[in-house]
Amino acid sequence: MGEMSDVGRLVLLGAPLGNPADVSARFREMLATADVVAAEDTRRLTRLARDLGVDVPGRIVSYFEGNEERRTPELVEVIQAGYLVALVTDGGMPSVSDPGYRLVRAALEVGAPVTAAPGPSAVTTALALSGLPSDRFCFEGFLPRSPGARRSRLRALAGEERTLVLFEAPHRIAAALTDLADAFGADRPAALCRELTKTYEEVLRRPLGELARWAAEGEPRGEITLVVGGAPATAPERPDDETLRAAVADREAAGLSRRDAITDVATTYGLRRREVYAVVHA
Repeated sequence: MGEMSDVGRLVLLGAPLGNPADVSARFREMLATADVVAAEDTRRLTRLARDLGVDVPGRIVSYFEGNEERRTPELVEVIQAGYLVALVTDGGMPSVSDPGYRLVRAALEVGAPVTAAPGPSAVTTALALSGLPSDRFCFEGFLPRSPGARRSRLRALAGEERTLVLFEAPHRIAAALTDLADAFGADRPAALCRELTKTYEEVLRRPLGELARWAAEGEPRGEITLVVGGAPATAPERPDDETLRAAVADREAAGLSRRDAITDVATTYGLRRREVYAVVHA
């Protein structure tokens, strides 16, 4: 390992989704200076470093789902000893549906600095390419593997008004899309993003029902990120006439003109202005 510093730290490295040219200058710098590089797949990291022309002088260790519980305390000890540990997964940011969260928590618990060299993210890349609203969204990661648990999760999400971003494995995508179409409706807009930034990148922007039929015709290959439009906003339940008149009166008492008060109440309850006007002047 390199020369020990007074304070060790953990650096999360945003790895390319497929195109090595997407890595940042800081990614290169961290690979070249880290005392230890913890990699989800050491062979893939070695290949990436070779493609980038970067020499990795630090010790490379594996850090994946199968050994992260055992390896986390070892890496924390290295950080506490004053060394720089870099964490890199197969693509995108560590901790986002990838190994890393456990190590981040453990480092924070001992007061070790944690920072990042941010980089590509399948979540935000797919969201931007989908053509669906991106001002508000939520990330659900991988859906449950068992059909029953998956359908239960989707029923709970069916009314979510924000755009949804999901990961799914190629061999489960057809079944997942069928369940999505059943739970959300076949006409719900969606985008299936496959092999992002790679040679055979493909983005299919179609309703869920059409995507389900497409996937059933043949198992898609590669890494898949699915973006699904949110549920249409539902108008508030129409209150009775007495409540509408009281709402207008309250706004008038607060200083609004009757015209503005009626307009505001109509907007609040998703009603036509003339409907509220008729109630107030009945």
